[in-house]
Amino acid sequence: MKIRYLYQLLLSHTSVLVIALLILGTLFSHYVEDLVYQNKVEELSSYGEKILSDLERPSPRRPQYLEEYSNLLQARDIDLITFNQEGVVSFSRGNIYPRIELSEEEWQMIERGETVPLKKDFGRFNQAVSLVIMPRIINETLTGGLILISPISGTREMLSEINNYLLYIVLISLAITFLLSLFLSKLHVKRIQRIREATALVSAGNYDVHVPSSNFDEIGDLADDFNNMVMKLKVSKEEIDSLENRRRQFMADVSHELRTPLTTIRGVMEGIRNDMIPEEQKEKSFGLVSQETRRLIRLVNENLDYEKIRSNQISINKVTLPLLDVFEVIKDQLDLQAEDKQNEIHIEADADVNVLADYDRFIQILINITKNSIQFTNGGSIWLKGYSSPGETIIEIEDTGMGMDPDEIQSIWRRFYKADLSRTNNPYGEFGLGLSIVKQLVLMHKGTIDVFSEKGKGTKFVIRMPVETEEG
Repeated sequence: MKIRYLYQLLLSHTSVLVIALLILGTLFSHYVEDLVYQNKVEELSSYGEKILSDLERPSPRRPQYLEEYSNLLQARDIDLITFNQEGVVSFSRGNIYPRIELSEEEWQMIERGETVPLKKDFGRFNQAVSLVIMPRIINETLTGGLILISPISGTREMLSEINNYLLYIVLISLAITFLLSLFLSKLHVKRIQRIREATALVSAGNYDVHVPSSNFDEIGDLADDFNNMVMKLKVSKEEIDSLENRRRQFMADVSHELRTPLTTIRGVMEGIRNDMIPEEQKEKSFGLVSQETRRLIRLVNENLDYEKIRSNQISINKVTLPLLDVFEVIKDQLDLQAEDKQNEIHIEADADVNVLADYDRFIQILINITKNSIQFTNGGSIWLKGYSSPGETIIEIEDTGMGMDPDEIQSIWRRFYKADLSRTNNPYGEFGLGLSIVKQLVLMHKGTIDVFSEKGKGTKFVIRMPVETEEG
């Protein structure tokens, strides 16, 4: 059976209050009752002590004292009884008690000169009473005693009235508690309902939701956590959508890039098979086929490299490399490509500057970045710089190319991203994987890579490689 949270709160609040009031009311009632009866016993004891002190003084008016005291006490609904050491009543109003029946324990207390207080006594005097039994001792000899009796009916009426007032207080407290609990419960349920409704919107794919949060209680913390979750889901969704868009663009680019070389290769091969290509043109045709084949292999290798890096299938074997020698290798490999775009490659590094890195992967990093600089630079310069810094080696690759906007800088590390989508004839990193691979390889070396660029003023990549002990 499903019970609404509102009713659960109301039930829990009122139940706690009812239980607390019942316990407190019971304890209070018993305490007041005991206090009233105790006060009554003390009152009777004080009267008894006064009477005994007067009886001890020799006087021929002693019986008149008892009669006068009895009349005075009767106005307060108190009966006075005196008895001798045998328990025979010597004075009582109306002589209605011929003999007093005391228990053995009560006689023992009187014989010791002690007062016997009884807050409640039922039946011995034909009614419920409070009484005190006080010994009368003359010359250290028990001669009898006196009893002061007060019916408890009046006391009960007073206690009943107190209990009635207590009941009124309980009912008023319950009403106030119920109203306050109803208000607070509805408030909390409403806050939870807002989170529930927002959750339904999120489950339906709407991430532009926000619930009011506060640090007042746990529900406020829950709302704050919910907002943080929605924000992260929104960012993740945007990233997924962006990745999906780039994937689609990538598939379109790959299809285009694959179709062009495959069409070229197919056309050349059919031309050779059908003797449609002159003998003097065959060498050039074979070179074209070889170039387009390398282009296809490059696409496959880029994808394989990226997937191997993501699945940690590539091992890094660091060795100390002279940075100047590495720069010379890069320059030798890419000089012809730079010259095709009227660019010049310059090297700036001292002979004693070394870098701790995996040779093949470090070459791959520098070639990818340098190719990127060549791609977006026309008739300019590319600098390869290196120098040592405490605890690290710093490599800078700077060009005077077209540069990038800030939004592009944040995106170049993403897989499938291409900084210039309008260019489809780029043979180097044209599939948007090069810089993504570069960053992963730098991170595998425990290094960092940053890029600084301004539109129309060129781009600079800064790589920081830590100086560590060589690994085998």
